[in-house]
Amino acid sequence: MGAEVACRERTRYPTAPEAQGLNCEMNLLLDTSVLIDTLRSRNRRKELLARLVEEGHRLTTTALNIAEIYAGIRSGEETRTSLLLDSLDCYALDCETGKQAGLLKNVWARKGKTVSLPDAIVAAIAIERGCTLMTDNRKDFPMPELSLYPLP
Repeated sequence: MGAEVACRERTRYPTAPEAQGLNCEMNLLLDTSVLIDTLRSRNRRKELLARLVEEGHRLTTTALNIAEIYAGIRSGEETRTSLLLDSLDCYALDCETGKQAGLLKNVWARKGKTVSLPDAIVAAIAIERGCTLMTDNRKDFPMPELSLYPLP
């Protein structure tokens, strides 16, 4: 298995390809749970993200995740929130990705699994942009075509 394939398919591996001796740069899409942990200094997320950037990985998020962060912002978090979010590349929702999100939600509903529309949108953006999703809520993203980063 080539490094490129291993990088794309890291979701189903118990350890990240870097731990398997593979070196590849990733586009990592940070879900709201990871952003909150980073902003509130939980689970050593700041250190993890700093290491990933140092290794050459690109950190991204979506406009939807930014909206969720600002919807729950606490007093005193404004400056640190702006600094973090301004440091990330941000993906918007376009028509094609919106269609993909709707189809993902529909497919999983037919299988008896409820996927929220925000989660379907984030998943569709990650899939369309070739990003590996970093989330603490893996159960909310059952799509096999979605690459999930194995958080500690």
